[in-house]
Amino acid sequence: VMKHLQRLRKIVTLAYHLEWIDKDPFVRWKPTFEAKLREFLSLNELSNLETYAFQLERLDRVRDMFVFSCYTGISYADIIKLTVDNIVLGMDGSRWIYTKRQKTKASVKIPLLDKAECIIEKYTEHPITIVSETLLPVLTNEKINLYLKEIADAVGIKKNLTFHMARHTYATTVTLSNGVPIETVSKLLGHTKLATTQIYARVLDRKLSDDMNALRMKLNSTKEEKGNSALS
Repeated sequence: VMKHLQRLRKIVTLAYHLEWIDKDPFVRWKPTFEAKLREFLSLNELSNLETYAFQLERLDRVRDMFVFSCYTGISYADIIKLTVDNIVLGMDGSRWIYTKRQKTKASVKIPLLDKAECIIEKYTEHPITIVSETLLPVLTNEKINLYLKEIADAVGIKKNLTFHMARHTYATTVTLSNGVPIETVSKLLGHTKLATTQIYARVLDRKLSDDMNALRMKLNSTKEEKGNSALS
């Protein structure tokens, strides 16, 4: 709502400066944003989701698409457009996905992690991907989010599981929590502003603990070195 009002304000302010209107109704108005925590899957929840054996093929397929997004950070709108042509051999000799975000038109280059590659291989000869010529079997966004509710119930995930949560999981659980710098995460997600990535990526308590333990060891090591040099 605030974003829409901000855009409207720009037009109204322009109209005021061009003297199309006598007064600027927004002159004393200030936008107030309510920060909301974005949900993501923990490492344990992601692992349970990956290893769960679904009896229904449709649920298995939707789970794979969701997990693929968890390990690539690619949104639903961009995943359904991926083809074999989007896979390119990178400078490091491994396979990358080169694509362009539908939302921002920003180019994105993503190195493929092993789990994402396995999912691609699984659906190489799938009847749906052969007909649609897409990388993964395509379903409508409505059906995917509907089936994700069934998946969450089956796996025991208490969160409101939506496809967009996979992108948050990639930013937080898969990359940032494993030491990937937020600047790199921002580039992988195709964000044009670092502030947008900060909405997705949250520093977990475990990461804070690991970082502080590393700092503690470094400080202790420096202290020991100074003590040894003083003795010598």
